[in-house]
Amino acid sequence: MDKTLEYLQNLLKPNDIVVVATSTGPDSMFLLYQLLEFKEKYNLQIIVAHVNHHLRDQSAEEEKFIKQFSKKNNLICECLQIESYTKDNFHNEARNKRYEFFYQLVQKYHAHYLMTAHHGDDLIETILMRLTRGSSLNGYAGIKQMTSMGDFKIIRPLLYMTKEEITNYLDKQKLPYYVDSSNASSKYTRNRYRQNILPFLKKENKDVHLKYLEFSQEIEEVNEFIDKQVQTKIKQVYKNNQLDINELKNADDFLLRKIIGEIFHILYGQKLQKINRKHVAELFMLIKTNKASMTINLPANIRAVKEYNIIKFIDNIDSEEKEYRFIFKDKIILPNGNQIIKVGKSAKTDNYHLYLNSEEIKLPLIIRTKKPQDKMAVKNLNGTKKIQDIFTNEKIAKSQRQAYPIVTDSADTILWLPGLKKSKFDKAKTKNYDIILKYLLKEGKNNE
Repeated sequence: MDKTLEYLQNLLKPNDIVVVATSTGPDSMFLLYQLLEFKEKYNLQIIVAHVNHHLRDQSAEEEKFIKQFSKKNNLICECLQIESYTKDNFHNEARNKRYEFFYQLVQKYHAHYLMTAHHGDDLIETILMRLTRGSSLNGYAGIKQMTSMGDFKIIRPLLYMTKEEITNYLDKQKLPYYVDSSNASSKYTRNRYRQNILPFLKKENKDVHLKYLEFSQEIEEVNEFIDKQVQTKIKQVYKNNQLDINELKNADDFLLRKIIGEIFHILYGQKLQKINRKHVAELFMLIKTNKASMTINLPANIRAVKEYNIIKFIDNIDSEEKEYRFIFKDKIILPNGNQIIKVGKSAKTDNYHLYLNSEEIKLPLIIRTKKPQDKMAVKNLNGTKKIQDIFTNEKIAKSQRQAYPIVTDSADTILWLPGLKKSKFDKAKTKNYDIILKYLLKEGKNNE
């Protein structure tokens, strides 16, 4: 516990704003109690983020409890109600919905930190599960104590502690918390590790969680070192969607695969899930082959074309087909098969949905491709930002930028980069709007 308090002491600064993921279980309640100790000293603004999954009889009771607790301690409390689930992988869907909610609160309150109550036992379980099923070097690190998210950081201060230490403290201090009975069910993989493997490890070494934390931190350091090597190398060999393979043929195979992974990340951005080990192996072979000319086909209409010592990544859509300008009425099918449609209602507020007040813009709407000096007043940001810079930050492949749809009004004011960013003209659900637009991907997976 001392290490956790020391960590928080060194981290927190006066007037910090902290969103705390709070389930009312012992871990999150312990974290909340500890932060309350710093609240007055640092003038902290604490936002309690609670998700009611409506899966257990006591869910309503827990939500009522955390609201009363927050009111009593002068904390802001935000609750999300999840009434139903659609996917087969419940845990994955539930996690995605939770974190989407947490990130929205971070933006709403301009928080410096999102804190979660993952502890040392969670870290051991995560590392062991990933070792068993396979992962990347970064994945084998398990749960990071700090993850930078640009404007804020995700912090996990309890990795120094075990579940037993947390519950013992709460019980000794007679501090209330709730217990989720599903945590004892052996049908969940994590619970089987918790019930069968952790007791053995703790019997061998009661502080084994600290050894796993050291392992995790060392893996992080190794991965950061490798990433720096990759970034240095890739700046030398990859420019304008062209890879100079002169310096790569004799590169270490491990480093080469890492470079290939980064190239795919640049090319595909948010669609990186289209890439698998087969594609990495094919590009690896293309770099190593002695053939002067060779082509491989990659997902999303991209070809890798080798010409002597250069590999070019080419979009199969001809450049003549990339430029377009449409007047929007109710529906537009874009050249790549994606659609922008007008809908009557929607519950979503992500970047695939846009809410407009027609009195603030000039109709009709226009959907077009980019111009050299395009800028947009991005929602929640001061001033304007170049569209080219947004594409760069979002890692949109250069081969895809010219054809990317841009929604403007008739005065050529940019309103939306579908799926990426919304402008200041996007209206909150609580404000006045009379136009709702939706961006549908051809694959129908990312935004349905």
